[in-house]
Amino acid sequence: MLTHPDTGSMSAQLAQVAAALKSMRRANSGLTWLNQPHVTAFLSELALAPTISHESLDQLPASRTRGYVRGLLVEHGALPRRDELAARYRDWATQALTRVVGDHHRDVIERYVRWHHQRRMNSMDRVTQGTFLRAKQSVTVAIELLNWLDARGIAIEHLEQAHLDTWQAEGPTTREIASRFLRWAINTRLVAPTLAMTPHRRGTSPKLSAAEQDGALQRVIAPDGLDPRERAAAVLVLVFGQQIEHVVRLTWNDVTVTPELVSVRLGGVDIALPPPLDQPWRHLAVEPGHDLTAAHPHSNWVFRGCSPGQHIRAASLRARLRDLFSTRAARLGTLHELTKLTPVAIIAEALGYHPATIERHAIGSATTYARYVAARANTS
Repeated sequence: MLTHPDTGSMSAQLAQVAAALKSMRRANSGLTWLNQPHVTAFLSELALAPTISHESLDQLPASRTRGYVRGLLVEHGALPRRDELAARYRDWATQALTRVVGDHHRDVIERYVRWHHQRRMNSMDRVTQGTFLRAKQSVTVAIELLNWLDARGIAIEHLEQAHLDTWQAEGPTTREIASRFLRWAINTRLVAPTLAMTPHRRGTSPKLSAAEQDGALQRVIAPDGLDPRERAAAVLVLVFGQQIEHVVRLTWNDVTVTPELVSVRLGGVDIALPPPLDQPWRHLAVEPGHDLTAAHPHSNWVFRGCSPGQHIRAASLRARLRDLFSTRAARLGTLHELTKLTPVAIIAEALGYHPATIERHAIGSATTYARYVAARANTS
């Protein structure tokens, strides 16, 4: 927390931001940002607070500027670090409760949020973007179900299988997500233990064929066109079947770059990247990006984001790759091809997947993983 005696002056607050801006390689960018009307207005409002803390920032209207200023102050030691996704979820859940029609069901959702999602987040070292989004999605669908029941005068305690079947049949396949809420309701004895959602049939998602994967990889390893960050991420998705959510969380502790070798730790194994798959990684090691501003003074993220001290958001990276391929279709296509060549146990260990996940993709085993990687590298 920062304090200052003169609550009517902006100088103390601005000094904290200005100190951060001094470390910038290109100071003009910081001055341009400070002179934008919406930034000046935000800092003027912040200057009226007797203290600068996470709590005083939370009292100001939510905006990108608020998040960016908070990030700068945290990265440069002016505010303590906190789990921003956990804080965002608490704020979101408070608003979500207002969407519940009935008082009784609002109490149910409040307990679901507090004793299931927030308790889980409190036990984590750091809330991941995936956990944050799944928690929002689970509560949103649960609210939809309870409002549907409320409109028919049915309390959650009187839920029957026929009600679930009707509700699920009337809506999109995303209603299956209510199974997460249903499991919690069963465990807390709100509903009968025999209730079940109709599962979505697996294996229906589109996947890239081997030819489509090779074509996409040819475009990725081309020397011109894509940004090195996008090329590096695309290699991990196309060749190693990695989820974007895992890719964005890589740090330079996971990557080794020497004149002879580039390797990336996936799961618990260091995977060597032969030429030309190593080229975007060598480029990133020299020019990691986002180093002209004060947002990343000590960042160890491989894929730095626009927000101070944060990695790029998975949705943003996925959108950047969308013109080349669907990351989901590419990942499923890769796993499909890998399981033709390599035993499940090897793939699961090398790529950080649960064996049961790989088992669903497995259709045979004929050669080694190293031969697969070499074959993909030789497509150039």
